[in-house]
Amino acid sequence: MRECTVPSARSARRPDVAALELVGGIEKRTLEVVDYDARWAALFSDHERRIRAVLPEALIEHIGSTSVPGLVAKPIIDIVVGVDDITAEEDYLLPLLAAGYLLRVREPGHRLVRTPGLDVHVHIYRRDDDAVKRYLLFRDRLRNDAADRELYASTKRRLIGLGFDDMNAYSDAKTDVIAGIMARGSLDG
Repeated sequence: MRECTVPSARSARRPDVAALELVGGIEKRTLEVVDYDARWAALFSDHERRIRAVLPEALIEHIGSTSVPGLVAKPIIDIVVGVDDITAEEDYLLPLLAAGYLLRVREPGHRLVRTPGLDVHVHIYRRDDDAVKRYLLFRDRLRNDAADRELYASTKRRLIGLGFDDMNAYSDAKTDVIAGIMARGSLDG
């Protein structure tokens, strides 16, 4: 992956990001799911402190499978950060880059930074974006419903066995199962 250059404050405001910018292009990675590791919560806490140091007012939540005790997961910590204005990159992106994260994705309403070791992904949205609500709904549903947690785990194990080497294709293959879990979570909420 090529290194991300830090945009100037003047060019950092991007209200009209028109399309997906994937910094570094498509990556082929070996994907695996592993048993839940209790150390993931501590790793999240370390990154929460790191992010909070540069974005003290941001919403910061542990999301994804590593946030659900007992769930198998790719060993990548996913974090969602909610900011007041996603177009004001100078307010959040520049501090995150200075804190050692690398820009991976810039698209309308969403940015993704990650660690150089590729083991932490930080998804940035406007604080009140529906995507933030969906991430939290899905996480909470999996934390609180053993049947859906097992359904999701078995789906992940089956799909990873198919040999995906593209994270997006693997994610897309889970869409129907996720939609069903989300629907049940919405009905319960």
